[in-house]
Amino acid sequence: MLWVKTFHVFFVIGWFAELFYLPRILVNLAQVPDPGAERDRLLLMARKLRRFGHMLSGVAVALGLWLWLGFHIGDTQHWIHAKLLLVVGLFVFEAACGRQLKAFQAGRTPHDHVWYRWFNEIPTVLLAGILVLVIVQPF
Repeated sequence: MLWVKTFHVFFVIGWFAELFYLPRILVNLAQVPDPGAERDRLLLMARKLRRFGHMLSGVAVALGLWLWLGFHIGDTQHWIHAKLLLVVGLFVFEAACGRQLKAFQAGRTPHDHVWYRWFNEIPTVLLAGILVLVIVQPF
């Protein structure tokens, strides 16, 4: 099970690379007012990053479920339910990033760069909560 845990953490780290960097690309897209080479390059980077991160998240979740079932976590440890709720929040965030990216691909800029800078902080807050729940296991 330690190998499974190791690979789970590895793929979670990869997924968070997407969750941290994709919103940053959205900030940059919001600052590029006109279509052109810079906007096209940012859109290409965002599409590739999203596709790669989506694959990593699938593997991370599959390994996490394997751990959950293998260790029978959750029978008496309720912190796991809160952690899973925050993981669902990460998937909602990832889907929101996808919607924002589609809007940029359609030539729209849904929000200004300041909004995206705040949006960029959501995965950091969720990660902090997940780490506290997993390491401290407060309940």
